[in-house]
Amino acid sequence: MTEPAAIWRRIIVGEHKSWVVFEHGTCVVLTAPAQDLAAQATEILREFGPVQAGTPAGDFDTITLSEAPGWVVTGHHPDVLTYVAPGEPPEESALHVGLTGRAKRDRDGRELTVVHVEDRRP
Repeated sequence: MTEPAAIWRRIIVGEHKSWVVFEHGTCVVLTAPAQDLAAQATEILREFGPVQAGTPAGDFDTITLSEAPGWVVTGHHPDVLTYVAPGEPPEESALHVGLTGRAKRDRDGRELTVVHVEDRRP
């Protein structure tokens, strides 16, 4: 399996964007990075990661990647993205990919385990 940071390096556009990856594949892109990137990303994911049925936190969209195999699942915060690899969803339909990514984001938003910090501040 490819390291999560290697996948995100292929996906994220913009050489000066800092970002943080969590244990289950969710990435928080920091458009206005603070001093402590991990703490900043953790706060964003704490608020925008957990799924709450019937709210915008339950919504998602899927993007088929050309830069890497798989998909990115977006949610109600534009800078919170979750990677879904081929073979993870039970079927490779937009619905199954989206539900898989949303579940991963929910888990990351509750567990908040940082696995990589990419500091690209100039």
